[in-house]
Amino acid sequence: MKNVLIIGLGRFGRHIAMQMNQLGHEIMAVDWKEERVDKVLPFVTNAQIGDSTNEEFLQSLGIGNYDICFVTIGGSFQNSLETTSLLKELGAKLVISRAERDVQEKFLLRNGADKVVYPEKQVAKWASIRYTDDHILDYMEVDASHAIFEVEVPEEWIGKTVGGLDIRKRYNINILAVKNEGEFNIAISPDTYLEENSKLLVLGEYRALQKCFRI
Repeated sequence: MKNVLIIGLGRFGRHIAMQMNQLGHEIMAVDWKEERVDKVLPFVTNAQIGDSTNEEFLQSLGIGNYDICFVTIGGSFQNSLETTSLLKELGAKLVISRAERDVQEKFLLRNGADKVVYPEKQVAKWASIRYTDDHILDYMEVDASHAIFEVEVPEEWIGKTVGGLDIRKRYNINILAVKNEGEFNIAISPDTYLEENSKLLVLGEYRALQKCFRI
């Protein structure tokens, strides 16, 4: 369980609070609008109304006690940048800030952010890959060149084993799990049999995955 600070309770910040709550973390939520704070009260441990660009207010929160500080302010990049910078000056261990444009990401990283999330861009990339091929069931980017895909078993692989296909050597990808009837099997061996309705969780370089699964 981690202690989490979320500053900015618009839709994105509220969704982070909800997810963190489901994962069982302790959450302090902050926004300058009372109505936004009221909406997240069912999902957080504590909440305060305040101006995150005010150093005294931030100090009162005990910034060094939080494992993660999310800056999810939307609509005012200046406030987001000032808040990010102040958090780091006050001893924040990990600051993750939201960007809405590419140029914002650069400034945030230069001014205290340890990581930057760009929700609109990341979701757009996910959706464009996920829905351009019917056999792609899910997708997660690992880094700039590697990804994990959940895909249907190619027709020519049905009825064969992982070892017989020699997938790692031939395609330079790794099968992480095989999903049958909604259940994942992660104990993959050369004898793992691929059935007609099987789904695969595969990891590899994006270009290799594209070539292998004709993405």
